[in-house]
Amino acid sequence: MRLIFLGLVALAAVAAAGPDAPVPVEKEPHHKTAFQNDYVQAFRVTIEPGQATLVHIHAHDDGAVRLRDSTFASDVQGQPPGKPEEAHPGGVSARNNEPTPLIHRVRNVGATQFDVIDVQVLSRPPGAASEAIATPAAENARMRVYRWDLAPGATSPTHTHKRPYLIIAATDTHLRMTSPDGRSMEHPIQAGDMHWVDTEVTHSLGNTGGEKAVMVEFELK
Repeated sequence: MRLIFLGLVALAAVAAAGPDAPVPVEKEPHHKTAFQNDYVQAFRVTIEPGQATLVHIHAHDDGAVRLRDSTFASDVQGQPPGKPEEAHPGGVSARNNEPTPLIHRVRNVGATQFDVIDVQVLSRPPGAASEAIATPAAENARMRVYRWDLAPGATSPTHTHKRPYLIIAATDTHLRMTSPDGRSMEHPIQAGDMHWVDTEVTHSLGNTGGEKAVMVEFELK
């Protein structure tokens, strides 16, 4: 009930502030929904050089993966303007936005397109919690983010997902998924491609391409 009450308070404040008030992230034009189900919503966020998002509200815990080299600044409401930050393909982060929503805007202060996928958790899938499968590259109260850096010809350790997860390619590559019995699937993928998995899976991830690959798994707790 406390989370619902705080969310209603935040929305009421937005409504009272007028047309220039912060908007929910779902209504921010640069945040395009790339995938959504009952549990997660993934936004592809692209900002051209010199442009900025509207001031917007992140009310759900989320995690992000960067897809391009870019320079950006995040201006958090009530704080001084943000300092420039560098983004690189495969860079990941996670935020706890509950119960205090993040209100900010993002400015592209560099010369290249800002290109990020942001995954927010809408609700928890049923089932028992599980232990981490590896050291997370980022983590919040609702998800663990695993990053697999794969040189050409390299394969990740075999691991088991007991909880639902969203896998996202941070780079273009040829990906091979191999099960413990030796069966494998291989196909080319592009940065930003994603796939939702809601059954228990044991696999390894292999890079059969000629360049370094980065794969990121957002596993819900």
